[in-house]
Parts: sequence; structure tokens; C-alpha cells
Amino acid sequence: MNLSALELSLLLPALLAGFLVLASHVPLGAQVLARGIVFIDLAIAQIAGLGVIAADRLGFEPQGMGVQLAAVSAAMLGSLLLTYTDKRWPEVQEALIGVLFVMAATGGILLLSNNPHGGEHLKDLLVGQILWVNYQQLPLAAAVSLGVAALWFIWGARLGRLGFYVLFSLAVTASVQLVGIYLVFASLIVPAMATRHYAGRPRLWFAYLHGFAAYALGLLLAAWWDLPAGAVIVWVMAVLGLAVYAVGPRGKLRAA
Repeated sequence: MNLSALELSLLLPALLAGFLVLASHVPLGAQVLARGIVFIDLAIAQIAGLGVIAADRLGFEPQGMGVQLAAVSAAMLGSLLLTYTDKRWPEVQEALIGVLFVMAATGGILLLSNNPHGGEHLKDLLVGQILWVNYQQLPLAAAVSLGVAALWFIWGARLGRLGFYVLFSLAVTASVQLVGIYLVFASLIVPAMATRHYAGRPRLWFAYLHGFAAYALGLLLAAWWDLPAGAVIVWVMAVLGLAVYAVGPRGKLRAA
């Protein structure tokens, strides 16, 4: 694709998908940084991806209800396991998250080993195909993402460890099938990191603004240069995030 072929009908669903991902991932990302479990997003996303691969291996229709249930079930099981380990062995929680991630990643490779299109499936799962998101995929994603965000803003402090992991797994499961594992991780961590020096509501709004700008600019650049949109957005988000962090206010954060 190049700029002459740029059409709002193609970019708008992709942009909306990015905004829906950010709706839940921005507030959850701040919590992930506060808990010191940065790689939980990668682990849960990879586990949800493993559920998608397993459902495909069993012959379920792509984007069908069976695939959705498989992804949610896998992510929930991973969340329950991480809830248990966080309570039982908190001192090695980050290491256990890494182990779970690499097991899910290699499990997907094993399931795809005899699939002639396995490499392409794996690439789509990791990098995503955000430019090919259609409007039919958005209502369910909107319900999950906005629902998770609403629950977090209303009851986040009272949900506890289990509630956090359950909401997290729902948000990631809905997002990974829209934009891919790498972009889900970037959407969670980079806006939260970039606005680390801000406090309260300003931090939240700056994080959303940073994420929105990254998705919009990344999509435009991907279309202009005919490059994979997910990978370009990750790079734009990272570069913008470092710039925002570098010029942000310093000093101890004050509570809102």
C-alpha cells in the first residue's frame, strides 16, 4: 500500500481497534508497572495465542466462537495459575511469568510444526494484521475492552489479586486477536512507562494521548512505506514514549 491508495475505510477500523486496545491497557499498564510484573502481558497474550492455535488445530472456524472460548479459557487458566504463584511464591513471580511465557511460545511452535502455513500463522499472531481488522470484529472487542476499563475504574482497588488477573486476561484475549502479541505488549507497557513521572489524572490522559498518537502516526507511516503496520506502530510508540519520558517532569510522584 502507498499513500495514493490510502482510504479511510481501511484505516478507520484499524485505528478504532487500536483505541479499543488502549482503553483497557493504559490503566492496567500502570498497575502492571506498580506491581513489578512487566512481562505478565506477554505471558497472558502468548497463552491466549496458544489457545487460538489449539482451537485452529482442532478444526474450529477462525474468528468463530470456539476460537474465542479457547483463547479466553487458556488466558483464564494462565491467570488463575499466576494468581496462585503470586500468593504462594511472590519472590519469584517475575521468573515464573517468564517460564510460563516461553512454555506457551514453544507450545504454539510445537502445535504448528506440521502445519504448512504454520510460519504465517505464527507471524500473524505475533505481529498481527491490524490493517485488516473489519467493523464486524469491533463490537465484541469494544464490549470487552470498555467493560474491563469501566470495571477497573470503578472497582479496581477492591478487586484484589484474582480480580486483577481475570480482568487482565479478558483484556489481553480480546486485544491479541485484533493487533497481535507484540503490539498488545507495547500498548500496555510503553504509555505507562512514558508517563511514569506524572501523577493522577494527568498521567492517565497523557498516556492515552501518547498511545492514540502512536497508533495514528504508525498506521499512516505503515501505509506510506508499505510496511507491516503492527511493527511500525510498536516502533513509533517506543520512540514517542522515550521522548515523552525524557521531557516529562522529574521528582517524586504525588498522589491524585
